[in-house]
Amino acid sequence: MSGSAAGHLAPLARRIVREPLSPRARCEALYSMAAIPLGMAGFSVIGWVLGPSLLVAGSVVGTAVGLLGVVLALRLARRLGNPYRRVAARMLGEHVSPPPPFQRPAGSVIIRLDARLRDGAGWRAISYFLLRPPIAFGQYIALAFWTCGLLDLTYPVWWPLFRSAPPGSRLKPVPAITPPPFGSFVHATNWGGALLVAIFGVALLLIAPWLTRGVVRADCWLLRSLLGPGTLSQRVRHLEQARSRLVDDSVALLRQVERDLHDGAQVRLAAMAMNLGMAKEKLGAAGQPLDVDRARELVDAAHRSAKEALVELRELVRGIHPPVLEVGLAEALATLAAGSAIPVTVDADLPDRPTPAIETIAYFCAAELLANATKHSSANKIEIRASVTDAGRGPVLVLQVSDDGLGGADPARGSGLAGLDRRAGTVDGHLAVASPPGGPTQITVELPMKA
Repeated sequence: MSGSAAGHLAPLARRIVREPLSPRARCEALYSMAAIPLGMAGFSVIGWVLGPSLLVAGSVVGTAVGLLGVVLALRLARRLGNPYRRVAARMLGEHVSPPPPFQRPAGSVIIRLDARLRDGAGWRAISYFLLRPPIAFGQYIALAFWTCGLLDLTYPVWWPLFRSAPPGSRLKPVPAITPPPFGSFVHATNWGGALLVAIFGVALLLIAPWLTRGVVRADCWLLRSLLGPGTLSQRVRHLEQARSRLVDDSVALLRQVERDLHDGAQVRLAAMAMNLGMAKEKLGAAGQPLDVDRARELVDAAHRSAKEALVELRELVRGIHPPVLEVGLAEALATLAAGSAIPVTVDADLPDRPTPAIETIAYFCAAELLANATKHSSANKIEIRASVTDAGRGPVLVLQVSDDGLGGADPARGSGLAGLDRRAGTVDGHLAVASPPGGPTQITVELPMKA
């Protein structure tokens, strides 16, 4: 195996070995343990209410009773979704907004009943509980991998307690505890077999977190799709939040510009004006002695203040809109790389230029990610890639910043990455972080080509 292939496989092997002990794997396993009984309770309640309601329809009275049962099922399904969202938020950090509350219309009983029967959020909640049994079965299998793996790992410790055979006779095989798909095909009649069972338990534990993650991701997708707000409501809420963040960021930027001008350039210009005024006095009026040396010192001080004010104004303008972006994003990224303390390679393939607003967001994201990597990653090299892909909803600018450092970058631990995610979200973009402990780190920012 070549050195480069081994270098790529070593981090993957470390991640596979460490994953069963990671906090994320533990939280996903605990979520599965909590979700199975919740799902069974929800499925049972909805089934007991909705099933008889659909069966009694056949007469006027039966139809009325059935409609009332459907309305009750819709209201129960809405309420039963609350504990699911809370458990997902607490254990997985998956914050799913609740659907908008039901708006009871004014009018007759028929109008109110019709509005209840057309409650989209209630029907989506019912669909979630009716579609959840396969997810629950997958979570059961994943938990079986965890349980059997732990028991088989300790097999050499408790195996001698179950060898029911007299001394000197052949030992009775003791089957290993295996998950449902395997059956009892692993047996041990001696210590070597017991060690093989323990190795089998290690394999189960290495598989368990990935199996759990796949099932939990499917459950989270179902949770977001059916227990959250509808697509249109979610889109409206997302746009409202993005507008609010954009307004807050604009106000904060204006205040920062005001502070920089007040504390920086304004002070320099005021000092320059005072020095020039004192120099004028030293030059004296007609008939008064001249203090040329002192006047020269004051003019020199005013000159220095003017240059410092120009530098601060230039830095302020660069912070608002870097002039290098006028040439293009690729050249701006190359300029960032040239000023980095860590070697940076830039690969920018941009056949079309994004709009100026998108280029500015991408530039500042790259600058912030480059600064974070320089400060915290202890990396030896950094790579910046910029490309344009078609994500099915139009061309998308993909900016990737990766390094070979220590890893462990987490948006929840600081405001830097979270701030970048909010900035990208103002234009319907998003940020994805892949940074396992030990590295490497790859942070991807996806932005539309047009704001």
